[in-house]
Amino acid sequence: MFASLQLPGWLEPYVKLVRGQQAAVQLNIIVRQIGLPMLGILLFLFFWQAAAPQVQTSLGQLPGPVQVWQAAKGLHQDYRDDKEREAAFYQRQEDRIATLLAKNPEAMPPAIRNYNGNPTFYAQIITSLKTVMSGFALASLVAIPFGIAIGLSGALYSAVNPLIQIFKPVSPLAWLPLVTLVVASVYQTPHPMVPRSFITSLVTVALCCLWPTVINTAVGVATVSPDLNNVSRVLRLNAFAHVRKIVLPASVPMIFTGLRLSLGVAWMVLIAAEMLSQNPGLGKFIWDEFQNGNAQSLSRIMVAVITIGFIGYLLDQLMLLIQRRVSWDKKSVTR
Repeated sequence: MFASLQLPGWLEPYVKLVRGQQAAVQLNIIVRQIGLPMLGILLFLFFWQAAAPQVQTSLGQLPGPVQVWQAAKGLHQDYRDDKEREAAFYQRQEDRIATLLAKNPEAMPPAIRNYNGNPTFYAQIITSLKTVMSGFALASLVAIPFGIAIGLSGALYSAVNPLIQIFKPVSPLAWLPLVTLVVASVYQTPHPMVPRSFITSLVTVALCCLWPTVINTAVGVATVSPDLNNVSRVLRLNAFAHVRKIVLPASVPMIFTGLRLSLGVAWMVLIAAEMLSQNPGLGKFIWDEFQNGNAQSLSRIMVAVITIGFIGYLLDQLMLLIQRRVSWDKKSVTR
């Protein structure tokens, strides 16, 4: 029964090593999987710790890995303290209501007020993740059908290609003022479902990150094998069936290449947009710490920088995992 189980690829060398199958080969694979990356990280930490004391800034000495770790623990403690304050805040309201009802059981209890504490570091991460995934989803919904359309039609591609080349390199710094003004004039409601700052960041991210998906999708569709197109003609597939059964499966690798690039761009753009517009998120956290200018600011900024890089890596791995799931070619090398 165990022989029929499909093990993850990364686990195979450990199983073979335990079974005594080509021990030297398996050890070599394990060293490449774990040993070399760990060695690279340790060397980076060593040089970082050695170089940090040599750099003096207006906010003090550049923090090393130890100071950054202490700052990370401090941010986690801030989160726990905030949760305790939140729990105490609601408990006080419940106690007051219980006391009021004890004195007068027929009295109308007051409404529970929401806790309005400052957002914690974890809350800023969640805000940024919600915004980037919303902007990325919006951009993908536009970019994939648009990329398929211009990939199938050479005339349409010729018509829109100049616009793509013009708007593709536009920086989020240029889009942000326009988007802010347009959203402020269009999104006017006394009871907004979502904050205006969220809409501004979402639109800015979508505008900046849709181009890699458009271009890669168009290239993937345009390079579908002529044999596959001939099969579609022989089977007399209509346009929708041709796209669904021939074009999309053949273009999946290029589409996902574009999606991974777009997601990386979206994450970078979002941090810059949050810093500039002071919208909630990790970008605002970094800017606030920079403005505070106390002894802990540099360490907290470094924690945010490492967190941004780590989340960016996880987002890319998530897209890679989805690509492996949906791609028909399970043996293709994706990294």
